[in-house]
Amino acid sequence: MAEPIRNKRPDPATAPTPQNTPAATAPISSHAQQPGVASIKEEDLDRAAAASIFAQNPQLVSLIQGRLGGLIGRSSGYIESLPTEVKRRVSGLKGIQKEHSKLEAEFQEEVLQLEKKYFAKFTPLYEKRSEIINGKAEPTEAEIKAGEEDEPKDEDEAAKEPETTETAKNVAGIPEFWLSAMKNQVSLAEMITDRDEEALKSLIDIRMEYLDKPGFRLIFEFAENAFFTNKIVTKTYFYQNESGYGGDFIYDHAEGEKIEWKEGQDLTVRIEQKKQRNKNTKQTRIVKKTVPTESFFNFFSPPKAPIEDDDDAASDIEERLELDYQLGEDIKEKLIPRAIDWFTGEALAFEELDEDDLEDFDDEDDEDDDEDDDQDDEDEEESDEDDEDGTKPKQEAADCKQS
Repeated sequence: MAEPIRNKRPDPATAPTPQNTPAATAPISSHAQQPGVASIKEEDLDRAAAASIFAQNPQLVSLIQGRLGGLIGRSSGYIESLPTEVKRRVSGLKGIQKEHSKLEAEFQEEVLQLEKKYFAKFTPLYEKRSEIINGKAEPTEAEIKAGEEDEPKDEDEAAKEPETTETAKNVAGIPEFWLSAMKNQVSLAEMITDRDEEALKSLIDIRMEYLDKPGFRLIFEFAENAFFTNKIVTKTYFYQNESGYGGDFIYDHAEGEKIEWKEGQDLTVRIEQKKQRNKNTKQTRIVKKTVPTESFFNFFSPPKAPIEDDDDAASDIEERLELDYQLGEDIKEKLIPRAIDWFTGEALAFEELDEDDLEDFDDEDDEDDDEDDDQDDEDEEESDEDDEDGTKPKQEAADCKQS
């Protein structure tokens, strides 16, 4: 398993305590107390005034954040104040820890080799799955029976007459299998737009392969389609040569293959039209401009670290890099191994939602209720005004939400 991106900036809102040790020389005894600070009563601090000061002085906030960030990794002086013999013991523990780190790195390397060993055993199953999805083969009776064991019995469904042979012949494999599976995987579904769906219907297979060095490649295979000429589009994730803390592999960067879009079919851009009027002749013309737009296919153009030293840009790019890495891991660890469970939606029952996600859902429901109440009030007011004019209220189109 790979380790997420390292070297993230700490939260500036929390003052760091690098070693959580006293600044002054402490006695080596069981009576040494944990360092602390004097308590400050909440009423002694005018929070509103402080917030006002910070709001009016953004440079002061940046200065404080910079100072706090600079404290990370600095010693409090406690270790340096220890007697020489104690320092030697500390150094000895560091030496033992290095041996532990070597074993951790060996462990992760063996885990990777074990993953590759079993991946070779999984591959024939993935190949047979692909043949069935694309209508090149049919599952055996034993495979069908094993799959039906977990399906709930529906008497009404059993009572229905089976489809005619002619109807069955018109359907090859399982249409839109990968598109349906991806739309059930939450992180991927958020990236897929209505425009993308037509192109993703031609997706034949999604598979992966390990690199000779730490890393993996995702392979998307497409049938002939109206959008691009590529039959294969890949994305490769690379890890650093050195192991991270705990022996895990550290994600380094990703590289996506260029998509050869057909004329006017690039789903990652849209055309904006603007009218321009000549000040002298008063004539107007239509100016077309190509601008980037949201699309799943932006997945194949991964973000790169900014060259300029811009904290805001660096923070934004870090978030995008983390999201990009997580999407690759979700495809590798979730979608590919259990594609049929994502297609049927059964995998959703095993997805864990943390408390923040649940709170967000509750808040959205409450907000929707409030909005509905406000809208009802507005509709009543508009209705009253329209009645005075003797006209019917104008009905606004309802927002269409994708399920």
